[in-house]
Amino acid sequence: MLVYDGAQILDAKLINLLDFLQENDVLVFNDARVIKAKLSAKILRNSSMIELNLDQEVTPKIWQAIVRGSKKIKGGDILEIASDFFAKVVEKLEDGFALLEFADDNYLEKISKYGAIPLPPYIKRELTKEDEKNYQTIYAQEGLAVAAPTAGLHFTDKIFSMLAAKKVTTVFVTLNVGAGTFLPVRSEHLQDHKMHQESFSISAKTAQIINEAKARGSKIVAVGTTSLRVLESVADKDGNLREEKNKTSIFIYPPYKFKVVDVLMTNFHLPKSTLFMLICAFVGKEKAHEIYSHAISSDYRFYSYGDSSLLFKAKPEITL
Repeated sequence: MLVYDGAQILDAKLINLLDFLQENDVLVFNDARVIKAKLSAKILRNSSMIELNLDQEVTPKIWQAIVRGSKKIKGGDILEIASDFFAKVVEKLEDGFALLEFADDNYLEKISKYGAIPLPPYIKRELTKEDEKNYQTIYAQEGLAVAAPTAGLHFTDKIFSMLAAKKVTTVFVTLNVGAGTFLPVRSEHLQDHKMHQESFSISAKTAQIINEAKARGSKIVAVGTTSLRVLESVADKDGNLREEKNKTSIFIYPPYKFKVVDVLMTNFHLPKSTLFMLICAFVGKEKAHEIYSHAISSDYRFYSYGDSSLLFKAKPEITL
Protein backbone atom coordinates (compact mmCIF):
# COMPACT_ATOMS: atom_id res chain seq x y z
CA MET A 1 0.00 0.00 0.00
CA LEU A 2 1.39 3.38 -1.04
CA VAL A 3 0.73 6.13 1.51
CA TYR A 4 0.77 9.86 0.92
CA ASP A 5 0.36 11.40 4.38
CA GLY A 6 0.13 14.98 3.18
CA ALA A 7 3.87 15.52 3.38
CA GLN A 8 5.69 12.48 2.02
CA ILE A 9 5.18 9.33 -0.03
CA LEU A 10 5.68 6.12 1.92
CA ASP A 11 5.77 2.43 0.98
CA ALA A 12 3.71 0.38 3.40
CA LYS A 13 1.42 -2.63 3.63
CA LEU A 14 -2.30 -2.80 4.29
CA ILE A 15 -1.59 -4.07 7.80
CA ASN A 16 -0.02 -0.62 8.43
CA LEU A 17 -3.36 1.08 7.82
CA LEU A 18 -4.00 1.44 11.54
CA ASP A 19 -0.77 3.41 11.97
CA PHE A 20 -2.45 6.26 10.10
CA LEU A 21 -5.79 6.14 11.95
CA GLN A 22 -6.92 7.35 15.36
CA GLU A 23 -9.64 6.15 17.71
CA ASN A 24 -13.08 7.39 16.54
CA ASP A 25 -11.97 7.98 12.95
CA VAL A 26 -14.64 6.70 10.53
CA LEU A 27 -14.06 4.39 7.56
CA VAL A 28 -16.86 4.49 4.98
CA PHE A 29 -17.32 1.37 2.82
CA ASN A 30 -19.51 0.71 -0.23
CA ASP A 31 -21.38 -2.54 0.47
CA ALA A 32 -22.75 -2.96 -3.07
CA ARG A 33 -22.94 -6.56 -4.26
CA VAL A 34 -21.75 -7.42 -7.78
CA ILE A 35 -24.32 -9.30 -9.83
CA LYS A 36 -23.59 -11.67 -12.74
CA ALA A 37 -24.07 -8.88 -15.24
CA LYS A 38 -22.24 -10.37 -18.23
CA LEU A 39 -24.66 -12.13 -20.60
CA SER A 40 -24.60 -13.62 -24.09
CA ALA A 41 -27.66 -13.31 -26.31
CA LYS A 42 -28.94 -14.17 -29.79
CA ILE A 43 -30.85 -11.61 -31.83
CA LEU A 44 -33.90 -13.51 -33.02
CA ARG A 45 -34.30 -11.28 -36.09
CA ASN A 46 -30.98 -12.32 -37.65
CA SER A 47 -29.54 -15.00 -35.31
CA SER A 48 -26.45 -12.86 -34.62
CA MET A 49 -24.73 -13.31 -31.25
CA ILE A 50 -23.91 -10.35 -29.02
CA GLU A 51 -22.40 -9.80 -25.58
CA LEU A 52 -24.20 -7.72 -22.96
CA ASN A 53 -22.73 -6.00 -19.94
CA LEU A 54 -25.55 -4.70 -17.75
CA ASP A 55 -24.84 -1.19 -16.52
CA GLN A 56 -27.67 0.28 -14.44
CA GLU A 57 -31.25 -0.49 -13.50
CA VAL A 58 -33.46 2.27 -14.93
CA THR A 59 -36.80 0.97 -13.68
CA PRO A 60 -37.80 -2.52 -12.53
CA LYS A 61 -37.20 -4.84 -15.53
CA ILE A 62 -35.58 -2.10 -17.66
CA TRP A 63 -31.78 -1.89 -17.66
CA GLN A 64 -29.18 0.11 -19.50
CA ALA A 65 -26.49 -2.17 -20.94
CA ILE A 66 -23.28 -1.93 -22.92
CA VAL A 67 -23.68 -4.07 -26.04
CA ARG A 68 -20.64 -5.61 -27.67
CA GLY A 69 -21.76 -5.83 -31.29
CA SER A 70 -24.24 -2.98 -30.92
CA LYS A 71 -24.25 -2.34 -34.69
CA LYS A 72 -26.18 -5.59 -35.08
CA ILE A 73 -29.15 -4.50 -32.96
CA LYS A 74 -32.01 -2.08 -33.50
CA GLY A 75 -34.97 -0.95 -31.44
CA GLY A 76 -37.62 -3.63 -31.01
CA ASP A 77 -35.23 -6.57 -31.38
CA ILE A 78 -35.92 -9.59 -29.18
CA LEU A 79 -32.82 -11.09 -27.55
CA GLU A 80 -32.74 -14.72 -26.50
CA ILE A 81 -30.42 -15.12 -23.52
CA ALA A 82 -31.65 -18.65 -22.80
CA SER A 83 -34.58 -20.79 -23.90
CA ASP A 84 -36.59 -19.39 -20.98
CA PHE A 85 -35.04 -15.91 -20.73
CA PHE A 86 -35.66 -13.03 -23.18
CA ALA A 87 -35.15 -9.27 -23.37
CA LYS A 88 -36.39 -6.59 -25.75
CA VAL A 89 -34.25 -3.74 -27.10
CA VAL A 90 -36.29 -0.71 -26.04
CA GLU A 91 -33.87 1.86 -27.44
CA LYS A 92 -30.41 1.97 -28.96
CA LEU A 93 -28.26 4.64 -27.30
CA GLU A 94 -24.88 6.28 -27.91
CA ASP A 95 -21.44 4.77 -27.19
CA GLY A 96 -22.65 1.17 -27.55
CA PHE A 97 -25.32 1.44 -24.86
CA ALA A 98 -28.92 0.24 -25.18
CA LEU A 99 -32.02 0.05 -23.03
CA LEU A 100 -33.27 -3.50 -22.48
CA GLU A 101 -36.56 -4.70 -21.02
CA PHE A 102 -36.59 -8.17 -19.49
CA ALA A 103 -39.66 -10.30 -20.10
CA ASP A 104 -39.77 -12.01 -16.70
CA ASP A 105 -40.56 -10.55 -13.30
CA ASN A 106 -37.95 -12.91 -11.82
CA TYR A 107 -35.26 -11.68 -14.22
CA LEU A 108 -32.73 -11.16 -11.41
CA GLU A 109 -32.86 -14.86 -10.59
CA LYS A 110 -32.28 -15.69 -14.26
CA ILE A 111 -29.40 -13.20 -14.49
CA SER A 112 -27.82 -15.06 -11.58
CA LYS A 113 -28.46 -18.38 -13.33
CA TYR A 114 -27.26 -17.52 -16.84
CA GLY A 115 -24.88 -14.59 -16.29
CA ALA A 116 -21.21 -14.35 -15.35
CA ILE A 117 -19.27 -12.03 -13.06
CA PRO A 118 -18.38 -8.98 -15.21
CA LEU A 119 -14.62 -8.66 -14.87
CA PRO A 120 -13.30 -5.30 -16.15
CA PRO A 121 -12.60 -5.19 -19.90
CA TYR A 122 -8.85 -4.83 -19.37
CA ILE A 123 -8.61 -8.28 -17.76
CA LYS A 124 -7.88 -10.32 -20.89
CA ARG A 125 -8.46 -13.86 -19.67
CA GLU A 126 -11.26 -16.30 -19.07
CA LEU A 127 -13.35 -15.99 -15.94
CA THR A 128 -12.40 -18.49 -13.24
CA LYS A 129 -14.38 -19.91 -10.32
CA GLU A 130 -12.11 -17.95 -7.98
CA ASP A 131 -13.23 -14.68 -9.59
CA GLU A 132 -16.77 -15.19 -8.29
CA LYS A 133 -15.33 -14.97 -4.78
CA ASN A 134 -12.40 -12.63 -5.35
CA TYR A 135 -14.36 -9.96 -7.26
CA GLN A 136 -16.68 -9.41 -4.29
CA THR A 137 -15.95 -7.67 -0.99
CA ILE A 138 -16.46 -9.76 2.15
CA TYR A 139 -19.11 -7.29 3.35
CA ALA A 140 -21.09 -7.04 0.09
CA GLN A 141 -24.81 -7.31 0.73
CA GLU A 142 -26.82 -4.51 -0.86
CA GLY A 143 -27.67 -3.22 -4.30
CA LEU A 144 -27.09 -4.29 -7.90
CA ALA A 145 -23.54 -3.34 -8.85
CA VAL A 146 -22.01 -4.48 -12.12
CA ALA A 147 -18.43 -3.67 -11.10
CA ALA A 148 -16.78 -4.19 -7.73
CA PRO A 149 -15.86 -1.32 -5.38
CA THR A 150 -12.33 -2.62 -5.62
CA ALA A 151 -10.69 -0.68 -2.77
CA GLY A 152 -12.69 -2.88 -0.43
CA LEU A 153 -11.30 -6.12 -1.87
CA HIS A 154 -8.21 -5.67 0.33
CA PHE A 155 -10.19 -5.98 3.57
CA THR A 156 -10.33 -9.22 5.55
CA ASP A 157 -12.01 -10.25 8.79
CA LYS A 158 -8.63 -9.79 10.48
CA ILE A 159 -8.38 -6.16 9.36
CA PHE A 160 -11.93 -5.45 10.56
CA SER A 161 -11.06 -6.99 13.94
CA MET A 162 -8.00 -4.76 14.18
CA LEU A 163 -10.09 -1.69 13.34
CA ALA A 164 -12.59 -2.61 16.04
CA ALA A 165 -9.80 -3.13 18.59
CA LYS A 166 -8.49 0.37 17.91
CA LYS A 167 -12.06 1.72 18.15
CA VAL A 168 -12.10 2.95 14.58
CA THR A 169 -15.72 3.21 13.41
CA THR A 170 -16.85 1.45 10.24
CA VAL A 171 -20.03 2.41 8.38
CA PHE A 172 -21.55 1.49 5.02
CA VAL A 173 -23.18 3.25 2.10
CA THR A 174 -24.37 1.66 -1.14
CA LEU A 175 -23.51 2.81 -4.66
CA ASN A 176 -24.39 0.55 -7.58
CA VAL A 177 -21.16 0.79 -9.54
CA GLY A 178 -21.92 0.89 -13.27
CA ALA A 179 -19.95 -0.32 -16.27
CA GLY A 180 -19.58 3.32 -17.29
CA THR A 181 -16.90 3.68 -14.63
CA PHE A 182 -14.41 2.16 -17.12
CA LEU A 183 -15.11 4.67 -19.91
CA PRO A 184 -12.31 7.20 -20.55
CA VAL A 185 -12.81 10.92 -20.95
CA ARG A 186 -12.98 11.65 -24.68
CA SER A 187 -14.22 15.26 -24.59
CA GLU A 188 -11.74 18.00 -25.44
CA HIS A 189 -13.04 20.01 -22.47
CA LEU A 190 -13.58 18.29 -19.11
CA GLN A 191 -16.85 20.09 -18.46
CA ASP A 192 -18.26 18.50 -21.64
CA HIS A 193 -17.71 14.93 -20.38
CA LYS A 194 -20.98 13.23 -19.52
CA MET A 195 -20.83 11.00 -16.44
CA HIS A 196 -23.18 8.02 -16.30
CA GLN A 197 -25.62 8.02 -13.42
CA GLU A 198 -25.30 5.52 -10.58
CA SER A 199 -27.90 4.91 -7.88
CA PHE A 200 -26.92 5.16 -4.22
CA SER A 201 -28.28 5.18 -0.70
CA ILE A 202 -27.04 6.38 2.68
CA SER A 203 -28.95 5.72 5.91
CA ALA A 204 -29.86 8.28 8.55
CA LYS A 205 -27.69 6.42 11.08
CA THR A 206 -24.61 6.48 8.84
CA ALA A 207 -25.13 10.17 8.07
CA GLN A 208 -25.41 10.94 11.79
CA ILE A 209 -22.25 8.99 12.70
CA ILE A 210 -20.24 10.85 10.04
CA ASN A 211 -21.68 14.25 10.97
CA GLU A 212 -20.80 13.69 14.63
CA ALA A 213 -17.29 12.51 13.74
CA LYS A 214 -16.61 15.59 11.66
CA ALA A 215 -17.93 17.84 14.42
CA ARG A 216 -15.40 16.41 16.92
CA GLY A 217 -12.52 16.58 14.42
CA SER A 218 -12.17 12.88 13.61
CA LYS A 219 -11.04 11.89 10.11
CA ILE A 220 -13.51 10.60 7.53
CA VAL A 221 -11.84 7.93 5.38
CA ALA A 222 -13.59 6.92 2.15
CA VAL A 223 -12.72 3.36 1.17
CA GLY A 224 -12.95 3.72 -2.59
CA THR A 225 -13.94 6.48 -4.96
CA THR A 226 -17.51 5.16 -4.96
CA SER A 227 -17.90 5.79 -1.22
CA LEU A 228 -16.39 9.25 -1.69
CA ARG A 229 -18.82 10.06 -4.51
CA VAL A 230 -21.80 9.17 -2.32
CA LEU A 231 -20.63 11.41 0.51
CA GLU A 232 -19.77 14.35 -1.72
CA SER A 233 -23.08 13.99 -3.61
CA VAL A 234 -25.16 14.14 -0.43
CA ALA A 235 -23.26 16.79 1.56
CA ASP A 236 -24.64 20.30 1.85
CA LYS A 237 -22.39 23.37 1.56
CA ASP A 238 -21.27 22.93 5.17
CA GLY A 239 -20.42 19.25 4.69
CA ASN A 240 -23.41 17.89 6.63
CA LEU A 241 -24.98 14.63 5.46
CA ARG A 242 -28.54 13.35 5.55
CA GLU A 243 -30.39 10.16 4.72
CA GLU A 244 -30.87 9.91 0.97
CA LYS A 245 -31.64 7.44 -1.80
CA ASN A 246 -30.97 8.92 -5.21
CA LYS A 247 -28.80 8.87 -8.32
CA THR A 248 -25.53 10.71 -8.83
CA SER A 249 -23.52 11.70 -11.87
CA ILE A 250 -21.03 13.80 -9.90
CA PHE A 251 -17.79 14.39 -11.82
CA ILE A 252 -14.95 15.49 -9.56
CA TYR A 253 -11.90 17.16 -11.09
CA PRO A 254 -9.64 20.11 -10.18
CA PRO A 255 -10.43 22.49 -8.69
CA TYR A 256 -12.98 20.81 -6.44
CA LYS A 257 -13.51 21.65 -2.76
CA PHE A 258 -14.13 18.43 -0.83
CA LYS A 259 -16.77 18.85 1.84
CA VAL A 260 -16.62 15.57 3.78
CA VAL A 261 -13.72 13.23 3.03
CA ASP A 262 -10.28 13.71 4.65
CA VAL A 263 -8.56 10.52 3.49
CA LEU A 264 -9.14 8.31 0.45
CA MET A 265 -8.14 4.67 0.17
CA THR A 266 -8.20 3.59 -3.46
CA ASN A 267 -6.52 1.39 -6.04
CA PHE A 268 -4.41 2.86 -8.86
CA HIS A 269 -6.31 4.27 -11.83
CA LEU A 270 -5.56 4.77 -15.50
CA PRO A 271 -4.63 8.09 -17.16
CA LYS A 272 -7.49 9.90 -18.89
CA SER A 273 -9.93 8.24 -16.49
CA THR A 274 -12.42 10.22 -14.41
CA LEU A 275 -11.03 8.45 -11.35
CA PHE A 276 -7.49 9.74 -11.87
CA MET A 277 -8.94 13.23 -12.26
CA LEU A 278 -10.62 12.76 -8.89
CA ILE A 279 -7.20 11.87 -7.43
CA CYS A 280 -5.76 15.05 -8.94
CA ALA A 281 -8.50 17.05 -7.26
CA PHE A 282 -7.90 15.30 -3.93
CA VAL A 283 -4.12 15.61 -3.56
CA GLY A 284 -3.32 18.22 -6.21
CA LYS A 285 -2.39 17.62 -9.85
CA GLU A 286 1.39 17.82 -9.43
CA LYS A 287 1.37 15.59 -6.34
CA ALA A 288 -0.89 13.05 -8.10
CA HIS A 289 1.64 12.70 -10.92
CA GLU A 290 4.47 12.41 -8.40
CA ILE A 291 2.59 9.69 -6.50
CA TYR A 292 1.86 7.74 -9.68
CA SER A 293 5.44 8.10 -10.92
CA HIS A 294 6.59 6.61 -7.61
CA ALA A 295 4.01 3.80 -7.93
CA ILE A 296 5.22 2.93 -11.44
CA SER A 297 8.91 3.01 -10.56
CA SER A 298 8.23 0.90 -7.43
CA ASP A 299 6.25 -1.72 -9.39
CA TYR A 300 2.91 -1.20 -7.68
CA ARG A 301 0.18 -3.16 -9.41
CA PHE A 302 -2.58 -1.22 -11.14
CA TYR A 303 -6.17 -2.24 -12.02
CA SER A 304 -8.95 -3.85 -9.99
CA TYR A 305 -6.89 -6.69 -8.55
CA GLY A 306 -3.93 -4.40 -7.93
CA ASP A 307 -2.38 -2.64 -4.94
CA SER A 308 -3.87 0.14 -2.87
CA SER A 309 -3.03 3.70 -1.91
CA LEU A 310 -3.94 5.76 1.16
CA LEU A 311 -4.11 9.43 0.27
CA PHE A 312 -4.53 12.35 2.64
CA LYS A 313 -6.35 15.34 1.20
CA ALA A 314 -4.25 18.30 0.12
CA LYS A 315 -4.44 21.21 2.54
CA PRO A 316 -6.09 24.29 1.03
CA GLU A 317 -3.71 27.02 -0.03
CA ILE A 318 -3.66 30.05 2.24
CA THR A 319 -3.82 33.36 0.41
CA LEU A 320 -2.72 36.54 2.16
